[in-house]
Amino acid sequence: MDLLNNLFVNLYDWLAGALHALAAGLNLVKDAENAIVAAVMSLVVIVVLLLWLVLMVLVLIWLERKNAARIQDRVGPNRVGPFGLLQPVADTIKMFIKEDIVPTNADRLVHTLAPIVVAAPAVLAFAVIPWGKGMFPVDLNIGVLWVVAVGSIGTIGIFMAGYGSNNKYSLLGGMRAVAQMVSYEVPQVLTIVAIVLMTGSLSLNKIVDAQSGWGGMQWYIFAFPVGPIAFIVYYLSALAEVNRTPFDIPEGESEIVAGHHTEYSGMKWGLFYVGEYFNFFLVCTIAVTLFFGGWQGPLLPPYVWFLIKVYALILLGMWIRMTWPRFRVDQLMGFAWKTLVPIALVNIILAALATPILKAIGLI
Repeated sequence: MDLLNNLFVNLYDWLAGALHALAAGLNLVKDAENAIVAAVMSLVVIVVLLLWLVLMVLVLIWLERKNAARIQDRVGPNRVGPFGLLQPVADTIKMFIKEDIVPTNADRLVHTLAPIVVAAPAVLAFAVIPWGKGMFPVDLNIGVLWVVAVGSIGTIGIFMAGYGSNNKYSLLGGMRAVAQMVSYEVPQVLTIVAIVLMTGSLSLNKIVDAQSGWGGMQWYIFAFPVGPIAFIVYYLSALAEVNRTPFDIPEGESEIVAGHHTEYSGMKWGLFYVGEYFNFFLVCTIAVTLFFGGWQGPLLPPYVWFLIKVYALILLGMWIRMTWPRFRVDQLMGFAWKTLVPIALVNIILAALATPILKAIGLI
């Protein structure tokens, strides 16, 4: 069982050892050897993480279509590959061969950079996520702050897309999206503050370690009343952050054409599409880390536990998307500022008052 639990850590150590042996044969200075091995291993981690994220997006696209079909009593993708599994691959090929059209008088540089700015920050945020025991690209003692700071960059890309398209509807969609994302960042961050107060650390690894009791089941979601309130506010805010239904007004066709990416086609539009799934997967991984013990759990390997929890939250988000109607824009903004922010502020006070009690009775 230890082999399975530490499979990827052992593979990493084996590859690093092989590189050290190879470098030692070249009679390099020890510092130079360590620097070269560290650089190569960092590159390996980055490549593996990027490949995994791309594969994850393909799986999520197929999973969402199948779930939508099941909920809406349809068949879903079933022609391209067994069970329609190759449908996302066919969609990707279509994106690559579609013509890239830039509107006349648009700011070509801003128009081109916008989808990159939207997709890249989510990839950077994954650098501090603990995927399993010892499985984290970087162990930052301010991991929470890194995720919040990097995740906010995508807002700039949304506005760049609206502004650079030379289209008033795109600009309006971009401004709506920015207003929504900035508004819902506030309760989202405030809920994270409550968890940080209970843990006493900004390190995501320490937050996971703090939930290791009860055989890996002492999750903060059970720290009543702070944990359940924080999770509900966080998850709703996260859905709004990534423009998922019922918070998808900025790109809703019934509202303003297709929002900030109206004038995008081909792979540029595909980057917006991929970026949304990157961010959706990211907010679910953060929720698992903060509220559901991360990779903690009995019997199964840690990384398996982590993925089970993440995909459970993803399926919840897909279920919500297929069943809830879209908000009006005034309801959307009012829900953030009049409902979620006050609840999150009260929850911070609750966290400060209840933490000693929760520790005394063994809930945290």
